[in-house]
Amino acid sequence: MFNRKFMEELFKPQELYSKKALRTVYDRLAHASIMRLNQASMDKLYDLMTMALKYQVLLCPRPKDVLLVTFNHLDAIKGFIQESPALLHLVDETFRQLLDIYGGLPAGEFHLIRQTLLTFFQDLHIRVSVFLKDRVQNSNGRFVLPVSGPVPWGTEVPGLIRTFNTKGEEVKRVEFQHGGNYVAAPKEGSFELYGDRVLKLGTNMYSVNRLVETHMSEPSKNLASQTQQSIAPNPLAKEELNFLARLMGGMEIKKPSGPEPGFRLNLFTTDEEEEQAALSRPEELSYEIVNIQATQDQQRNKELARIMGEFEITEQPRWSASKGDDLLAMMDEL
Repeated sequence: MFNRKFMEELFKPQELYSKKALRTVYDRLAHASIMRLNQASMDKLYDLMTMALKYQVLLCPRPKDVLLVTFNHLDAIKGFIQESPALLHLVDETFRQLLDIYGGLPAGEFHLIRQTLLTFFQDLHIRVSVFLKDRVQNSNGRFVLPVSGPVPWGTEVPGLIRTFNTKGEEVKRVEFQHGGNYVAAPKEGSFELYGDRVLKLGTNMYSVNRLVETHMSEPSKNLASQTQQSIAPNPLAKEELNFLARLMGGMEIKKPSGPEPGFRLNLFTTDEEEEQAALSRPEELSYEIVNIQATQDQQRNKELARIMGEFEITEQPRWSASKGDDLLAMMDEL
């Protein structure tokens, strides 16, 4: 991928690739390794790649940060090839070419590059599970733009309008409520070969320590934490499945040691909440606990055995000497 001749051809001035040409290059790069994917898996991988790149370009704080996103990609690649000096040299050479060609471009040129890339991805609204989980993408496939967080480097926090006269002197100031929670950028990302990029766009989006670029409100944070807790496995699931099997009469379950085998149904969040509700309940509305004994019924077992017996094949299959005899026998029976 980072072959010198391939990179030289890639850096030549040329028109933007079409979607078909990009897909062809992507397929060949993916199959250049030992990895082999079928058509459906390749389609999903391509959709994930395009939507991830669209998300990164769309949320760049300033157009020049597209270069920082690319440097994050190269930094991640170098992390995989630390033990191969030859490959590291090729990646570093690609980094230098990027810096030589794009490092000195003005802000207007970077704005045109970013606009061209967004125009290329404009009609793509494919939903990605990791983006939906982080609430940075809506159910219609469109991304959520942040209304809080650090502002682009070199800009001020919104909330102030200045008015100047013809001599360039400030004559008036008006403050306004911007409705967000913006802060000044701590520092500019490094454009050197090794340095702190500051920007997290372009890093591994499946990393556990990944920082989402959008900031959720408090209710959304609480909902996300509750969702994370609900993912934990339920220790009563096995008992519920065993109970269903006992009702069907299909298996024998050894009773576990302990005073209360099985599981208990609780409609409250915690046991303490259930006890508090029981104490505050009026006496006239109190009811005794009804115990349901779910034991195996012999009559039900006989009925199940009868139904299963109807699926058994009593007639022995007839084997013929050749496939031709089987075909002729079938035609005779018709």
